[in-house]
Amino acid sequence: MSNTITEFRVDLNDNSPLYMQVARKLIQDVRDGRYRVDQALPSERLLSEQLDISRVTARKAIDQLVEQGMVVRRRGSGNYVAPRIEQPLSSLSSFSEQLEQRGYRPGSQWLKRAVAIAAADEQLSLGLSANSRVARLERLRLADDVVMAYEVSVIPAAILPRPEAVGDSLYAHLDKTGHMPVRALQHIRAMNAPATLAEKLGVPEGRAVLFITRVGYLESGQAVELTHSYCRSDHYDFVAEMRRVT
Repeated sequence: MSNTITEFRVDLNDNSPLYMQVARKLIQDVRDGRYRVDQALPSERLLSEQLDISRVTARKAIDQLVEQGMVVRRRGSGNYVAPRIEQPLSSLSSFSEQLEQRGYRPGSQWLKRAVAIAAADEQLSLGLSANSRVARLERLRLADDVVMAYEVSVIPAAILPRPEAVGDSLYAHLDKTGHMPVRALQHIRAMNAPATLAEKLGVPEGRAVLFITRVGYLESGQAVELTHSYCRSDHYDFVAEMRRVT
């Protein structure tokens, strides 16, 4: 695709700053598919020349797209359209599977892999007795090197005695060992990111994120997975198909 900007005219009836008008134009171009995921936007210099605006205005317009999570900056390279995931709520699939189906490259940045005594809420969710041990996996989930979510997964140690053996996909590992969940209960709510979470996700403190809790079960009904995911709301859409019952 070309880096030539589509036609843009200043709206004299719009009282918003010029950089906001330019930002809305770029956002619309991204949503219309003029720029693909991972494609570079025109540079500030090109924006300035083609739209007859100052480079300061161009920079502030791009800042708005970065703030909304639609664009990521790569030092020394440019500004690129960020990935976005549309996840159906009717099917059980892993993060890696969702990304691969949409042409993204999944990845994990591991923060912690350890075996520990299950906390009270983990015992309750997984049906474990007091002092049971669990594998706790803490990581950032990436799509084409862009941070999409912070995730903590808890698995009974009897099922996952060596958490360091898990690669990018927990479900692929569970499938290989014969413990793949066949159904799950998932709860989704919005929350404002505290400072520590915001730093992990690379968003401003207080930004709204999606907090997802999932418990996965085997065919036998045994709970094998408790996962807490904190997803960047600017990168995630959850879609549910509904039918009217007559």
